[in-house]
Amino acid sequence: MPEQVEVNEAFQPVVEKLEGWGDTLIAMLPNLVVAIVVLVLFWLIGRLARNLVQKALRRAGTRNAVIRLVGSVTVMALITIGLFIALGVLKLDRTVTSLLAGAGVIGLAIGFAFQNLAANFLAGTMISIRRTYREGDVIETQSHFGTVREITLRTTRLLTPQGQMVLVPNKDAFETPLINYSATGERRVDVAVGVSYGDDLDKAAEVALEAVGEIEGLVEDREPELFFEEFGSSSINFVVRFWVPFRRQTDYLAPRSEAIRRIKRAFDDNDLTIPFPIRTLDFGIHGGMNVTEALRPLTGGEGDDGEKGTTSG
Repeated sequence: MPEQVEVNEAFQPVVEKLEGWGDTLIAMLPNLVVAIVVLVLFWLIGRLARNLVQKALRRAGTRNAVIRLVGSVTVMALITIGLFIALGVLKLDRTVTSLLAGAGVIGLAIGFAFQNLAANFLAGTMISIRRTYREGDVIETQSHFGTVREITLRTTRLLTPQGQMVLVPNKDAFETPLINYSATGERRVDVAVGVSYGDDLDKAAEVALEAVGEIEGLVEDREPELFFEEFGSSSINFVVRFWVPFRRQTDYLAPRSEAIRRIKRAFDDNDLTIPFPIRTLDFGIHGGMNVTEALRPLTGGEGDDGEKGTTSG
């Protein structure tokens, strides 16, 4: 009997503790029901808000990855708010404070550990929302040029004209200067040409503009332009400019190739010369002598009297 009494005395505090918890649970039962109702209500509100936000983003043309992300964040945010309210109903204010403090510390640690990842993540979200560029656009950033194949939440995948895939961090594409060749739907083509010094410049300009104007598919409200640029070493150089609708890189390369072909053919048909890089020596300008006369004594050519010249040893 003494041993049984000692066992009962040993378990007495545990029993009293459990009875206390039971009394507390019964006393808090109404608040617990209210807390559960609050959680369920906020969960339903979160699902409704997620559907509304996702529909709005789809109408705005946002990418599916961002739509899913924003929807999940919306649900989690509302459920978190409901959880804090439920803990307040249960009078667990200290628990709420501890959770907020812990969340702050954890968030700070994660922020330092995944700083670049978070920056790329936020940049990818902003690129999708602001539509800085889209899949299929031709862009140039960080000295990389290519067509956008995919925009993930961390990187942008570019396919270069040579067929290589380049992964550009979204943070770099978002913060550094970027050229979007597809943004306006048009692109200007510049073709550099040289014409001989002996040709008529007005005629050369007219022939070049006519040749370029016959290219099909040019932008209608933009007429081709021609500007002379410089006196080159063997030619007078000018540039022909015209605009084409642009979506892919071939929309630029094909008209430029066609313009070069047409200008060359038109120059040939009109006896206009695109000279090779050459050097001309002329000794007959301003009191000099013709190069033929200067070399005649060395070549044994005929003199003014019809006799062949001689050379001395």
